[in-house]
Amino acid sequence: MHPTTPAQPFDGSHDREIESLAEFDEVTRDHGTLSHFRVQSVDLTDRTDVLLALDTSAAVFLGCPMTPEAAAKARASGALVFPPVPGLSFDPYRGFVYSPEELFASLDEGYEATPDARTYAWFQRTKADGDIFGSMLRSLHDDAVSDALDELLAGQDVVGVMGGHAMARGTQEYAGAARLGRELARTGLTVATGGGPGAMEAANLGAYAAPFDDGMLAGALDILAKAPGFTPSVTDWAKAAFEVRAGWPDGGPSVGIPTWFYGHEPPNAFAAHLAKYFSNATREDGLLARCTAGVVFLPGAAGTVQEIFDNATPNYYGSRGEPTPMVLVDREHWTRRLPAWPLLQSLARERAMESRIALVDRIEEAPEALKRLRG
Repeated sequence: MHPTTPAQPFDGSHDREIESLAEFDEVTRDHGTLSHFRVQSVDLTDRTDVLLALDTSAAVFLGCPMTPEAAAKARASGALVFPPVPGLSFDPYRGFVYSPEELFASLDEGYEATPDARTYAWFQRTKADGDIFGSMLRSLHDDAVSDALDELLAGQDVVGVMGGHAMARGTQEYAGAARLGRELARTGLTVATGGGPGAMEAANLGAYAAPFDDGMLAGALDILAKAPGFTPSVTDWAKAAFEVRAGWPDGGPSVGIPTWFYGHEPPNAFAAHLAKYFSNATREDGLLARCTAGVVFLPGAAGTVQEIFDNATPNYYGSRGEPTPMVLVDREHWTRRLPAWPLLQSLARERAMESRIALVDRIEEAPEALKRLRG
């Protein structure tokens, strides 16, 4: 934390964000002021004496529980105090992305009891009734998640793995996607997916398996094959994933970026960091924009086709700088079943992105193709 003096205006720097009680204690101990700081979803009910003693001018408290006395003093000094919103299954001011344990809490009572399922139910209710307060809370939440994701991924080389949700556990395709995620993670890249089931889960599983010997992935695939898909039971599907995590704790990290827009699809439990959004448009654009090391597109349907051209557009126009690599896997799929490749080739012709696209037959060829395109 590096505060400004009270005379300086706030310029949006992350250095003034306080997102945990430990950070709060560090700032107040080392700097003796909260002026111009942004305190995000930190329980301050036991820090009343500190809040009463320190300068809080131009501070902003976002969803921080505190005593009425402390809140009144902060407001009187010129701080903005946004109180917690009662009765929600999510925190709109959160300072961090989600963990699987957080979204799947209470899974033993059935998936319907989890914060993930309850938040989707809230989303459905508030989306249907058109309440502006609900839409405001969703927007606040998604902005907070984007901010947290930016902080999490700062300085990392992120590779996206996109593909369909229908890819079932126990199939050769699923195992191949898992091996792909493992190999990419072992090269030092941060694997990012849409955070859902199918190909997305497989790639996150592979990154989770990266620190272990190869036998771990084989054992995990055997366990997961007992619950091939999230229908008819999300509960059984998710419990199989947590069984793997319990058998091999402390797996490798990766990122999943799912959405409650597709709330019937649960997030997967193998992404250590889950940046879950209400807005699918914000989620889609943010996912692809953060894949600075390129994207591998596995066979998929409409959603994956959309992602190919959502990614191709900034590469075509150069709106995000230099084009990032795009590797499409399965020639038959992308030239005959869903012929996205010929169109992508036509778009790329004589543009900077032309040397950054590739089509490979087999998933095992994707890491080498990505390496070649990255230079």
